[in-house]
Amino acid sequence: MNIIGYIIACIAIELTPGPNMTWLSILSITAGKRAGLMATAGVATGLLTIGLAAALSAASLIASSTLAYEVLRWAGVGYLSYLAWGIWQDRSETGTETKISDTSFFRMGLITNLLNPKAALFYLTIPAQFVTSGSPPLASLLMLIVIYVATATLIHIAIVLFAGQAGKWLTS
Repeated sequence: MNIIGYIIACIAIELTPGPNMTWLSILSITAGKRAGLMATAGVATGLLTIGLAAALSAASLIASSTLAYEVLRWAGVGYLSYLAWGIWQDRSETGTETKISDTSFFRMGLITNLLNPKAALFYLTIPAQFVTSGSPPLASLLMLIVIYVATATLIHIAIVLFAGQAGKWLTS
């Protein structure tokens, strides 16, 4: 198993702009690092959940069914739009930010990621290429899932910390 090659693939995928990167950046700029870190924990939990589903082949339905993929994709678009609308409404009605709990940021991160078809497609296409014959496939896939979640989480934390600092710089 080529772990280094797999980690490089994980980094390349995670550095490709997508809903997680955009949302975590905006959230960290507007609500701060703590909110971004709580959302990152939710995103990581979502990645792990999708990875386990893919390892157990439940996510293959999404890859094989155009309808299932489109429903998931548009549900994600709808949820992100709902989050954006909620932030806009809270600020426009009161002129200030509404306090949101840490668990709400976690839940938003989890749902946002569970509705992200990019994660499911990644798990269905990339890890299997790095499982070598002779190794137990499920154990190998689970190890690769953990590596991906760890890599993605480190990148998301870096994005949150950078965006949170940028938010402080922009407001001062």
